[in-house]
Order: sequence, then structure tokens, then C-alpha cells
Amino acid sequence: MTRQGSVGQGRIGLSTYALFWELSDRVPDPLSLAGAVDRARELGLGLLQICDYPPLEILDEVALKELRGHADARGVALEVGTKGIRPERLRRFLRIAQLLGATVVRSMLNTPDPDIFAGAGEIGHAPSVAEAVTILRELIGEYEEAGVRLALETYEQVPTADLLAVVRAVGSPNLGVCSDPANSVAALENPRAVVEAVAPYVLNMHVKDFAFRRQDGWVGFVYSGAPMGEGLLDYDHMAAAIRPAEKNINQIIEHWLPWQGSPEETLAAERRWTDQAIEYLRSKGND
Repeated sequence: MTRQGSVGQGRIGLSTYALFWELSDRVPDPLSLAGAVDRARELGLGLLQICDYPPLEILDEVALKELRGHADARGVALEVGTKGIRPERLRRFLRIAQLLGATVVRSMLNTPDPDIFAGAGEIGHAPSVAEAVTILRELIGEYEEAGVRLALETYEQVPTADLLAVVRAVGSPNLGVCSDPANSVAALENPRAVVEAVAPYVLNMHVKDFAFRRQDGWVGFVYSGAPMGEGLLDYDHMAAAIRPAEKNINQIIEHWLPWQGSPEETLAAERRWTDQAIEYLRSKGND
């Protein structure tokens, strides 16, 4: 089933993955979620995706409402992201989305082992296609009723064909794909082929550039992030296939930035990469 989406202009958004180091305890004064909202606003962006950020899940309803109020006051909409499709996880994040006014929950089919989002001692979960279809068929009606879309990300642990088999079998307009072609390279899937396969089902886009570089001594490669426009991401092809502006799909900036040796150097590089990504996307006619 092809999703035509609503006519409109998808927005550029900032992911907490673009603030990965600044939110971490590797720096002297880590950014808070409220600070991340402020950073998005300072950059002229009206959207923040809080993705794979475990502290979000333990906030109570009062704290979540306070975060929404802070974002609303600054004109920043929120999206959320987690990992896995266990029913309790999906229901928990649906409630978080409702409290934050988010209309997108990004997740993945598999839950990591150990499941850091559920606490110590919780094991991971890697459902088969059939199990995933059963779980999502039972739950997607709750997302539909709430007006929240669930976008499952492309990545190396699940073949793109399997991900699409789940989405097609469930057949809900509120279930689709979060496109991130960089992730699938580790499974030897071609990024262009992944984009073309998922394009009719995309509800959310992660935009990050990526590259290979030789290790010292020319023994093997390191696969990592790159400043936007300098790596292997064929953005023009991706945008032409997915048509985010036409389909009102938000484009969320992420980075795979390695630690640069010191907090000062790392934070400076992270901010440069973010500035460059925003400038690049705006140069392509995005807002």
C-alpha cells in the first residue's frame, strides 16, 4: 500500500543524535532536554526528535508536560524515538507522544540485548516477521485513534525486505518507515536500493552523511559519519525518491561523529556538522 501523505511542507528537524556528545556525560556540562529544545530554536529549527534517549522514558507525566510547555513556548514541535516493538514499550511511547504533542514515534523492530530502555536484567527481543505483524496489528489501532504515526527504521539487523513485509502486512496508514540508508550498509545493502524500496512507505527521514576511511596501515576500513555533503549519501536521489516536501515528511538531522579527542574539540565539531547540515538542506530548498 502506497502512502501519499498530506500535501504540505516537511520540516527540517534536529535529532538528539546530532547532540549526542553534548547530551552525554563525556562533557563537563551536559545539555538537558530543555537545553536541546533551546538549541533547536537557536538554530532556527522548529522541530526536535528525542530519539533513543533513555532518560525520556523515566520522566513522569508532570515532567513530560513541563517539557512540552517549554517546547511550545519556544515554537519547537517534538517527535520521539525508541527501540523495539514490545507492546508495553509501544504503549508507553504512545503515551509519551501524547503528553508531548508528538505525532511521530520512531522505533525499530528489534530491541537491543540487554534492553537498556527497560532496565537491568531485561533481555532483547528480535521478532520474526510473523510475530512482528501480530504485535503491530493488535496495537496500531491505538496509534490510529491517537493520530500518532509509528515509523520503523531501516537498519542492518533487519533486512529491508522483511521490514517492508511487516509494514505491508499490517496495512495501516499510521505504520510506515523511518528511512536511514546509512544504517543498512553494514548488511551490504545498497543505500540507493534501500531508498527506492522504502520510498512509498516513508513517514520520517533521518538525514546523515557517511563515509569509509582506511585505517592506519591500510588494514581495513572504518565506517563512520561525515559532514553533510562530503560523504557517500546521495541526498538528491533520496529526496527525489521520497519527495519529503510533497508528502509532508520531516527530515531529521543526525550525525555519526566519532569522539575527537577532547570535549572541546568534539563539541566544536558536532556544532560545525550541525550548522553544515542545516545549510546544506536549506540549499536544497528545504525549510
